[in-house]
Amino acid sequence: MTVTLADVAARARVSPATVSRVLNGNYPVAASTRERVLRAVDDLDYVLTGPASSLAAATSDLVGILVNDIADPFFGIMAGAAQTQIGGPGDGSGRAGGEKLAVICNTGGSPERELTYLTLLQRQRAAAVVLTGGAVEDPAHQAAMSAKLTKLADAGTRIVFCGRPPLPEGDALVAALAFDNRGGGRRLAEHLISLGHRRIGYVAGPPERTTTRHRLEGHREALRAAGLDTAPDEADGGRGPDDQDRLTVHGPYDRRSGYEATLELLRRAPDVTAIVAANDTVALGACAAVRDQGMRIPQDISVAGFDDLPFSVDAVPALTTVRLPLFEAGARAGRLAMGKENPPPGGIATIAAELMIRGSTAAPRG
Repeated sequence: MTVTLADVAARARVSPATVSRVLNGNYPVAASTRERVLRAVDDLDYVLTGPASSLAAATSDLVGILVNDIADPFFGIMAGAAQTQIGGPGDGSGRAGGEKLAVICNTGGSPERELTYLTLLQRQRAAAVVLTGGAVEDPAHQAAMSAKLTKLADAGTRIVFCGRPPLPEGDALVAALAFDNRGGGRRLAEHLISLGHRRIGYVAGPPERTTTRHRLEGHREALRAAGLDTAPDEADGGRGPDDQDRLTVHGPYDRRSGYEATLELLRRAPDVTAIVAANDTVALGACAAVRDQGMRIPQDISVAGFDDLPFSVDAVPALTTVRLPLFEAGARAGRLAMGKENPPPGGIATIAAELMIRGSTAAPRG
């Protein structure tokens, strides 16, 4: 049932005129009254219509791009690529044609901020929304996301996921472009195992993120296949699944986490000969920690990352990593959001990951 301005007024215990004044911002209203009205708008999920908003005529030109952190190249590359398809091409005249206004919404990794931005975009009648990066695996948040995206889609907003799998209830999506994080994690671990590494530490991302889980699952699949993740017994010195947990440290996707987690890994297991990092930024922190402990890369310990961010090839030594086609995926998401490209069969596409072998990994000494 459509929520009306009168419903909001009743919920906030004010007149419809007061609600209109708050939403239009064209008349002074007491702060406590304004807060009550905005809370009622949120509770009822009210969407501005007709003359209730001075922006109503322009809302079809708005596209929201949600990122965890625009300063992180992983998100910046995808968002920038999507914007190339959303904001153009123009004819250079300065006149608006088929372009849309792309707005970057920086969630800081907060599930609450993600929902808030979707609500704001719904009120602005966004033409499309592109959500980038891994999703939070919390049933309550997933249910809230599904409900919110369904309302957006019902209002005509095109929904595209870029770099994340679809929700369990994903009918509202135009498309989900999911990276093969599991396959990439498996191939990276297989590379290290092929070099002779048997004690491999893992600096993982936040445990509640799909990206973290899929990359770690791929890593451990390779260990199991090589007999390095078996049940503890006397033959392997008590190593097994519990040992793999001991060789894994979770933290944020940033350099500081890589540094601190690597020190913790070296404390827990001084015999590790390789460290896999959740992403390339984390890997830089891991490299710094290894060097600060007086060890050389890769002579004493190998380090590998994930994503193949632009700086990874310029690290010393160059970083072995897993390449994700971030720009290509972002551009494709932008085309899907604009209706310039047909959705993949079933609405879901898995984007392959490529192993990039460089100088930061080598066979263990001895």
